Amino acid sequence: MSILTTEERRIAEALAGIGYCNPFLPERMVLERIALGSDCESDRVALSHQPGASFKEMFPNQQKLCSLAKQLTDKFRAGIIREAAINERDRLLYEDLALYHLYTEYISPLDQLTYQSELTAESPFPLWEQFQQDFNHYLQLPEVTLPDAFEPEHVLACFYQIERAFHLIFDFLIGASVPMTRLRAAVWQSIFTHDMRRYARGLHQQMHTISTLITGPSGTGKELVAKAIGIARYVEFDPSTKTFPAQNPTNFRAVNLAALAPTLIESEMFGHIKGAFTGAVEDRTGRLESDDKKTTVFLDEVGELTSEIQVKLLRVLQTREFQRVGEFGDARKFEGRLVAATNRDLAAEMQSGRFREDFYFRLCADTIRTPSLREQLAEQPDDLARMVRHIATDVLADMPGEVEQLTTEVVDWIESHLGTDYPWPGNIRELEQCVRSVMVRKHYHPPYRAQPNCSTALERFAQDVIAGHLTAEEVQRHYCSLVYAQSGNYRAAGRHLGVDWKTVRKKVDSQLVELFRASAE
Repeated sequence: MSILTTEERRIAEALAGIGYCNPFLPERMVLERIALGSDCESDRVALSHQPGASFKEMFPNQQKLCSLAKQLTDKFRAGIIREAAINERDRLLYEDLALYHLYTEYISPLDQLTYQSELTAESPFPLWEQFQQDFNHYLQLPEVTLPDAFEPEHVLACFYQIERAFHLIFDFLIGASVPMTRLRAAVWQSIFTHDMRRYARGLHQQMHTISTLITGPSGTGKELVAKAIGIARYVEFDPSTKTFPAQNPTNFRAVNLAALAPTLIESEMFGHIKGAFTGAVEDRTGRLESDDKKTTVFLDEVGELTSEIQVKLLRVLQTREFQRVGEFGDARKFEGRLVAATNRDLAAEMQSGRFREDFYFRLCADTIRTPSLREQLAEQPDDLARMVRHIATDVLADMPGEVEQLTTEVVDWIESHLGTDYPWPGNIRELEQCVRSVMVRKHYHPPYRAQPNCSTALERFAQDVIAGHLTAEEVQRHYCSLVYAQSGNYRAAGRHLGVDWKTVRKKVDSQLVELFRASAE
């Protein structure tokens, strides 16, 4: 005899699925509707960012889901104790349902812990004894041996990571468009993979071995994606102190490779010993030197690396070992996770011989693409106001009462002066400066002049040349970017222009390339 009715089992399976699904995919809302039926209060396809929204507004079904999960878990538990034996299918379902119920019971205190600690200080979890009691009540039944038998401290650590990851992704990645929804879902998978059961069973200890490659135009938030992945790493709970280890600021190490001279990149990443080269007056620890699996090193503009450095990084990813510049003897260890980003077309870079294929294939197991601002606004124009409000909140951090007024001023100015079809070649970074410029001067001058009768970047370029608006340097940059956008690689562009391909690479502007490619679509 089954403990649950057919309908109760259907609802229990939906609730258990919610506990393991990617919250940013449409699957989450489908499962809510299955669980609640006509009582479901939301018709959204997927969760979207709503700045300033209350928890109730963001999750209108949460209280009903919590009540339903408790009701079914209690009934299931009583039936297990009564019968003292259940089949494997029921045991797995009960464990998933009980874990989801426990999670819903402790969302609020875990949220408070996340914001109180700000991830940099060790704050005690005040309900540890109560959590243990609840865990044992539901998952340590003397009558029945349950499947995975997770330890309570591991389950609490997983719950805490889920809450941190959710808030980091929502706080960092603004917008309700489909491209942003996909980006949030992709970041969640980079943290937990698509199978959270496998992750909880042990894969959480191996995620540092998987590199992530983030691609996309400049100014689209690639570092924010990297931070969300790095800061949301699994951290153990210490029952003796009732705390999670503090998030050490050095656990996320960002290296902007484009800002470093080629001769300094190797020293910055691997470190050096005293006397390794002129100016090396003492030993230096490199960014990669770490035996902590929770460390994340973010290499921004990885497409700028020379072939020689690519080879050395390839060895690090293969063996987890390296040496400081000038050092001989025992190798040093890198046990952290590597996240790399580039705005370059790596397929074209490999074709031209500038980017090594073996290095690429060490990076590309997990790839994420950040959408341009133009893509987001084309699909969801209302995102402009959301993003402006988010930027204004940061700009006016000490004057929250002024945020709405500045938001209105900026959005009105953009709509009346730039129009809703302005392509935002500088993406979010450009929008940030637009907000500040309108606040200071009540206007903003885009770097690429838009002619009123031009609908594409190619037409605007032609008009600017005819009108004499561009300097010789700007003409070179625009034309090299245009030819590169059409040819797809530097060597072909160099042959067409009659110059060395390295000269083309120096002149190409990735933002202009994107605009010219969009014009050809």
